Amino acid sequence: MLRRLHPEQPENFAFSAANQQWAEAQVTKYPEGRQASAVIPLLWRAQEQEGWLSRPAIESVADMLDMAYIRVLEVASFYFMFQLQPVGSVAHIQVCGTTSCMICGAEDLIAVCKEKIAAKPHELSADGKLSWEEVECLGSCTNAPMAQIGKDYYEDLTAESFGKIIDDLSSGKVPVPGPQNGRYAAEPLKGLTSLSEHEAGKPEYNASVELATGLADTVKRIDGTEVPVLTPWLGKDGTQAGASAAAKPPKAPAAPKPAAKQAAEAKAKPAAKKAEVQPQDVQQDAPETLTAARNGQPDDLKLLKGVGPKLEQTLNELGFYHFDQIAAWTPEQVAWVDARLKFKGRIERDGWIEQAAKLAAGEETEFAKRAKSEGKYDD
Repeated sequence: MLRRLHPEQPENFAFSAANQQWAEAQVTKYPEGRQASAVIPLLWRAQEQEGWLSRPAIESVADMLDMAYIRVLEVASFYFMFQLQPVGSVAHIQVCGTTSCMICGAEDLIAVCKEKIAAKPHELSADGKLSWEEVECLGSCTNAPMAQIGKDYYEDLTAESFGKIIDDLSSGKVPVPGPQNGRYAAEPLKGLTSLSEHEAGKPEYNASVELATGLADTVKRIDGTEVPVLTPWLGKDGTQAGASAAAKPPKAPAAPKPAAKQAAEAKAKPAAKKAEVQPQDVQQDAPETLTAARNGQPDDLKLLKGVGPKLEQTLNELGFYHFDQIAAWTPEQVAWVDARLKFKGRIERDGWIEQAAKLAAGEETEFAKRAKSEGKYDD
């Protein structure tokens, strides 16, 4: 199925204060240079906040993780958990249409959606409260047919019971999730054939439904205020999050080693490779930099494959504003620059020097042509 960005987009996006704190905390799970691993949870949080994923939201997450926009769009368009168009303000209904549900009446449920919500999937109802779509197997085959509404499953549905659920949602009521035919969970329809002694004294709902109803609003989206942001992976008490929480206290200086031991360790230690140059290494490997762009007109470094807005900003801060600067880098200078970038190895992997040489000479690369025609989305 082809998934594209919605033609109508908001002007901007920003996480709420609570969600920003949560998002920053997620990034601290990953080591420096690997923050792209947080892309799915951050996209999900953005969707929870807005209901769907807009282009500004995708770009905001990309900027936060120092990723090219196209990389984040690839994730958002690949996973069907992400909605790329506006959804109902109350709920988005996903009807399972795969084998078990189809055999048990999924087409009747889809007919109810068309009658009560909108004629086509992903269209909003007249009041804007609801939207729907047919999805692939949601893994509740025993309780077919079923639908996922928000984060909860509504199972053992009929056209009548499903229609009532939709009416309740439209009127502001919150129907109880789980089986809708009196079944407790996923036991046989004719009743238990074993473990019947556990029937007495059981809770009113099964564990999943019990947790959902405890929220009082099972279709409510997460807004960041439900629980404190915890960052146990930092080894902290969980009261701080984000960059400030990631800061670790400086270690006490180690006691000096005896001179003989230092000499022995230095002799045994292999010489460092040139490609492993670190920021503190010798300055003679540093390429020529500028304090500002010539004539105040920097080149658009985003025309280089692999360079997004954040990386362009980093290069500018390092003193690189023009293609000819990058085209002139020697292998030693590449190592010097590489050591100062968060994603090491990108220069050689994406061929910056070859691209920069062509662009500096007034030629155009295939990627530059594509980037100009598609906007700011960079590979």
